[in-house]
Amino acid sequence: MYKLNSVLVGSVNNVCRQLSASFSTIGSSHKVLNGCESVGLLQRTLCTSAVRRQETAASTTSSAKTSRDSSIFPPIIGEESSLRWGGKRFEEIPIAHVKATYNNTHIQLTESTGQSMVRTSCGTEGFKNIKKSTPIAAQTAGISAAAKATAKGVKFVRVVVKGLGPGRLSAIKGLTMGGLEVISITDNTPVPHNGCRPRKARRT
Repeated sequence: MYKLNSVLVGSVNNVCRQLSASFSTIGSSHKVLNGCESVGLLQRTLCTSAVRRQETAASTTSSAKTSRDSSIFPPIIGEESSLRWGGKRFEEIPIAHVKATYNNTHIQLTESTGQSMVRTSCGTEGFKNIKKSTPIAAQTAGISAAAKATAKGVKFVRVVVKGLGPGRLSAIKGLTMGGLEVISITDNTPVPHNGCRPRKARRT
């Protein structure tokens, strides 16, 4: 691609020289053409377009290189990437598992190998009965988990959410409020493909 661009630029420069030479041989009496200086304007226009084409090609290659180096999507597990968070690769960053049920919200922070580091829930934070299923309780549990993880030297986490409870988003918000930086969010909620038979309908 670069060779092709250099060939195009060289050919355009040759055309510029030939046109300027031909205009100079025709005569220097024609100073104005359509309100502009003919020779200088045409030569300037052609050379400027060639330079612009060269700059566009250079910017295209540089943008392609930068888009290959950094992306809005997290890298695939096992894929080589130059992205680092605190000197760690994406696979080495701890994972915050958020299990949001209808009655409670559990948060467990594990290492990349799967070993547990921090474990909290709305019940362990002092909420009881129906108050455990509130978003405020999930946010409090997230802040507590983030404080414990920060004390152990964790700064960046990957979040894996499971369940459809009311505290799934509040728990992530609590993690960020507690000082952790969330780099990716994955929804791991199980979806049945007509697997288990539902319960018998309730009589009313």
